[in-house]
Amino acid sequence: MLTTTNPATGITQETDVRVTTDQETAEIAELAQRAFEFLRNSSREWRAGLLEAMADGLELRRDELVSIANAETGLGEGRLNGELGRSQFQFRLFAEALREGSYLEATIDHAGDTPLGHGPELRRMLFPIGPVAVFGSSNFPFAFSVAGGDTASALAAGSSVVLKAHSSHLLTSKLSFEALTTAAADFGAPEGTMGIVYGTEAGRVLVAHPSIVAVGFTGSLGGGQALMEIINSRAEPIPFFGELSSLNPLIVTAAAASERTAQIGEGLFGSFTLGSGQFCTKPGIVFLPEGKSGDAILDDLSARTTAAGGMVLLNSRISDSLTSILGRVTAEGNARIIASGGHEGAGFLAAPTLLEVTADEFTAATAEEAFGPVLVAVRFSSLEQVFRAVNVMPASLTATVHHGSDEPDLVRRLSDKLTPTVGRIVFNGFPTGVRVSWAQHHGGSWPATNSQHTSVGVSAIRRFLRPVAFQDALEVVLPEELRESYTLIPRRIDGGLVLPA
Repeated sequence: MLTTTNPATGITQETDVRVTTDQETAEIAELAQRAFEFLRNSSREWRAGLLEAMADGLELRRDELVSIANAETGLGEGRLNGELGRSQFQFRLFAEALREGSYLEATIDHAGDTPLGHGPELRRMLFPIGPVAVFGSSNFPFAFSVAGGDTASALAAGSSVVLKAHSSHLLTSKLSFEALTTAAADFGAPEGTMGIVYGTEAGRVLVAHPSIVAVGFTGSLGGGQALMEIINSRAEPIPFFGELSSLNPLIVTAAAASERTAQIGEGLFGSFTLGSGQFCTKPGIVFLPEGKSGDAILDDLSARTTAAGGMVLLNSRISDSLTSILGRVTAEGNARIIASGGHEGAGFLAAPTLLEVTADEFTAATAEEAFGPVLVAVRFSSLEQVFRAVNVMPASLTATVHHGSDEPDLVRRLSDKLTPTVGRIVFNGFPTGVRVSWAQHHGGSWPATNSQHTSVGVSAIRRFLRPVAFQDALEVVLPEELRESYTLIPRRIDGGLVLPA
């Protein structure tokens, strides 16, 4: 049997969960393929109802889910209750998107004369791709795991889902799966709509199985690269949508440091230590101006860091990795530890740590993601120094600019520099806390992600859809959304956007 460990105490106990065998994994993948045949022909209204029923199913098990998740992650019941609410919201948001229908990109070009001669009739929209393997993350046991956005968006698209349970919260994964599949079965969904496997080898076998047509992954760069190697060895390669690594630089201009010294110090400390610094959007590097105002923010951060107690990490691998990274950033990256908090106690605890380096000393070795409550302060005297540092940093999910009340030209220059390297730019705020909405983009260039898609927000559904065009087709073969008389969703007809009647 597999074991689970309480990171707050370090105590390990056996579970009733066993490793999924290769044969069982294959059978689960094949069952997902059979379920997909039903799901891909289901109506948008039916799938919207399914998602809402699954959100309700999570609510029925809320107390038990939060209790088990807290024992496996040490994240606290308040945080976990909020995260479970976010998971439910994601299911309901995709239900709304299904009913609204614009995600289908339904497009009609009637036959007729064009500048290139007579053109045939074309009707195009997006269709579900097939069974999706989803790998949950350690740091979000609900919102990026079994009950997370990858699951919700794939089901909304009309794809079945097979999940690989994360080893850091096996029991949470099992109970989440039970809550969702019970609700799905009661709603009338076929067996295989969702499946789950346990164990590292089962994850490898799942990705290699020919029934799986895409993979959603949130985790380490190394883990993502290992899965991509498996995909590349398949007879038929498939899309891999990975969220992998992110530094999330935060830049404070001199004017901002002068105008909002205390607010920036307080907010930045809260952001880089939120969830023990185990957020993919945690600011790992802050650029502070040299001079009194920058010194004041650094002094504030130092005082807060020194006064803070040890913070619980999710597992021993993260703890060991953080120790190694701190050693490299100080030995090879020229950074100096200037403040460190407490770390006494049982379990996997990390001391909040603040480091400092000058912009001239900053190198690629300084720019290594430290998953935990660690922040590197880079002191600069000119914008050119910031630009040079950005050039050697890997791309990120986010970047943040804290600017003064009247420096639009400086803000524009910073924005222009950062836009090619990140997926979201935050102004006078903090990147932790990702709103789930239509306009959200949670992605970035490599190594933040390996695709141009988002894993948060309505457009996350686009990962699990593919376009099909019908040329001069009989109406009987067309989906209802492409038929001439259908008017219930937004469509682009002969180049013009036509809203629902």
